Amino acid sequence: MKLQCYKADLHIHTVLSPCGDLEMSPINIVLKAKECGLDIIAIADHNTTRQVALTQELGRQYGLMVLAATEITTREEAHVLAYFENDRQMAEFQQFLDTHLPKIANDEDRFGYQLIVNADEEIVGEEPYLLINALDVDLDELYDVVHGLGGLFVPAHVNKPSTSLMSQLGFVPPDLRADALELSRHITKEAFLKKNAYLKRFAFFKSSDAHQIDAVGETYSELYMYGLSFAEFAKTLRGEDGRYIAGV
Repeated sequence: MKLQCYKADLHIHTVLSPCGDLEMSPINIVLKAKECGLDIIAIADHNTTRQVALTQELGRQYGLMVLAATEITTREEAHVLAYFENDRQMAEFQQFLDTHLPKIANDEDRFGYQLIVNADEEIVGEEPYLLINALDVDLDELYDVVHGLGGLFVPAHVNKPSTSLMSQLGFVPPDLRADALELSRHITKEAFLKKNAYLKRFAFFKSSDAHQIDAVGETYSELYMYGLSFAEFAKTLRGEDGRYIAGV
């Protein structure tokens, strides 16, 4: 079997994230991803997975792989991406999120709407509690929970001047447990490792972190894998059997 190159944008927000534009419906995201020539996307709303299943269903209809993900805010107020393979894992992690998210009501005027929509972009629900709050769980605890469910754990935009490991801790811990690190579009892997050579053991990828529809696919990584599956994605992060990530 031959390695194939798959274009992947692994960090996209829907209208469910309070900072997500109202155009960020699942169908709009899927259509935009196809227009951009993406093969894989991941829906990673803040501290929730409730818009993932519909986007996956639409993705299958349009020949697009949609990974189940979420962007979690840890007790340190650093953002971390978690990826899951199946509905059971996702449902269990959603229960975990519901338990540990502070019960602070969302202020729509200040933070934005947190809408759940259907395939026809009709509003079918709304998250009452502010999703961008930090969970009462620290980085290490969160790693254990995600891995305990069989998920993948990736600190988000680690070089970003806010809501990242570097902004919150001042550095990326040398003993950090993670499956990969995400970089923002503002730096290359080469430039990042020039200043942080101790992190060269990690796989890196870049994503759009899209909150507006035009940003979907604007930044992406090239995953060289033997097929489209969660198992292949996990092996690519580990660099198994020649799999690798380019465009970073």
